[in-house]
Amino acid sequence: MAEDLHPSLRNIVEQESLNWIFVGGKGGVGKTTTSCCLAVQLAKVRPNVLVVSTDPAHNLSDAFGQKFGREPVKVNGFDNLFCMEVDSSGEQEWEAIEAAQASQGLASDGLESGVGSIMKDLMTSVPGIDEAMAFAELMKMVQEMNYSTIVFDTAPTGHTLRLLSFPKTMESAIGKLLELKNRFQGLITQMTAFMGAGGAEGVEAMIQKLEQLKALIDQVHNQIRNPEKTTFVCVCIPEFLSIYETERLVQELSKNEIDTHNVVVNQVLFPDKDAEDLVEWYGSAKDSLPGEAQNLISKTIARKRMQDRYISQIFELYEDFHICLMPLLDNEVRGVAALDAFSNLLLNPVN
Repeated sequence: MAEDLHPSLRNIVEQESLNWIFVGGKGGVGKTTTSCCLAVQLAKVRPNVLVVSTDPAHNLSDAFGQKFGREPVKVNGFDNLFCMEVDSSGEQEWEAIEAAQASQGLASDGLESGVGSIMKDLMTSVPGIDEAMAFAELMKMVQEMNYSTIVFDTAPTGHTLRLLSFPKTMESAIGKLLELKNRFQGLITQMTAFMGAGGAEGVEAMIQKLEQLKALIDQVHNQIRNPEKTTFVCVCIPEFLSIYETERLVQELSKNEIDTHNVVVNQVLFPDKDAEDLVEWYGSAKDSLPGEAQNLISKTIARKRMQDRYISQIFELYEDFHICLMPLLDNEVRGVAALDAFSNLLLNPVN
């Protein structure tokens, strides 16, 4: 079966039904570069493409060489490629709720704010609820933006796994809070009556917000688990720790019923050659080389042998995946021109 799988991301570009493409892996393996390159190729065949960074340490601005923020900004040199960098910590979501309450005339201090403060304290006591709300709002935002394809440049593996488990977290958290609301309905009614109309409106607004988020998160959960709409691209380098995290990521994605069938292996030394090819050449030229050159080449061959061993393991582990080997370059991939040139290798690999 492996012979039929093209060693590229061409399958993603050609699958027109895909709306959401998550790109993730261990820190420092080239997730942002892969996300940007994939988006550049998608922009050539889709009406409009958005790249969203959910990593707290945003790198999209550095990759494209222009400043991005919370609102989509068109990438220089493109008519249909946009980028945005969002906060996934949840702080801005609480600020939005408080601003909405203020716009409705609800006081920010005094008795009217007491119930809202209690509800906020209750919600923030649920592990992961802040980020879950931020994730829900992000999904709502990207759905309303009506882009044909959205590429998510995610944070390192641990953060990403937590992000993708948020639908379950959200469902559990909201269920518990609504259960508390039903259990103490009488007490809440008495308290809000004592506090006046403002207090009652504050509680009702918060509960309504929770129910809206629950409906949204259910919708997001269904789309994330639909392989026709969503897929996950795993990015790694040919080293033990990176492959270990990739396997953990693939297992967790499978457990969460999220489609993944592509692995990008970055920083590969001479992907079109075998280590033994280098050994053969070095054996014939070694005596004519100075000592420093011999030392450098010996280290390169040792690294190449190590990489070849791990690449073989990747092909064994993921025999039913599209595995794309991306070469280690002499320079950084930064700026639109460099990303465009490098992105061609995602569809037309060296080997």
